[in-house]
Amino acid sequence: MINFFVVSIFPEIIECYTKFGILSKAIKQGFVSVHTVNPRNFYEKVDDTAYGGFPGMVLKPEPIVAAYEHVLSITSQKPFVIKPEPWGKTINQHILNNLKNKKNIIILCGRYEGMDKRVDNIVDLDISIGDFILSSGELVALSIIDGITRLLEGVLSDKESLEQDSFSNKWLGYPVYTRPEEFKGHKIPWVLKTGNHKLIELWSLWERIELTVKLRPDLIPKKLTNIEKLFLEAIKTNLSFEEILGWNKKLV
Repeated sequence: MINFFVVSIFPEIIECYTKFGILSKAIKQGFVSVHTVNPRNFYEKVDDTAYGGFPGMVLKPEPIVAAYEHVLSITSQKPFVIKPEPWGKTINQHILNNLKNKKNIIILCGRYEGMDKRVDNIVDLDISIGDFILSSGELVALSIIDGITRLLEGVLSDKESLEQDSFSNKWLGYPVYTRPEEFKGHKIPWVLKTGNHKLIELWSLWERIELTVKLRPDLIPKKLTNIEKLFLEAIKTNLSFEEILGWNKKLV
């Protein structure tokens, strides 16, 4: 079980999200717990003007550290402390996989112009979700919690779904379809109606490779299977899935 502690002056943002979807189910089943800690419970004034005449308000160090010390008093071991920052490490699946092994995680949510720098003394990792600015750290905290929770064994009812996720697999994801078979003139790919599981698996691999080549060529792995090499070269030369099947009867 992972215990998440979110330090936030607007805890309702976190508490609302925990009532829905996979996270709500994971909490009810005891895979995770999510607690909010409001710095206002320890200090009436949580922010002040910045030294040096800089604009905006800054969260004071005392209430943040007091919230941290409160968590220390109720946990059996030192929590791992994360602070959302624009310059932090950009979160990815590898980071989430490492974090899922932590027992207690504190996420410090900033506001206004950020937190007093001296809070960094208790921080283990600065994290970012991209090169853009948000009003606060709560959305980052929820991204971290959600991303870690769905990796825990037993949380997702379909384990294969997790294994097929983009960034869990070495290629990006494949497109998915449901009923109706035709929508506004657009039909589902013919392959999906064949019932040929090997052919469908080949199609999904082709789609993954094609999407990766188009959108994230930087993610193309160096170690490839023979079929991956064949598909990759075919896609780069603008061949279609049907053409490559026609030329390689042994694939199916």
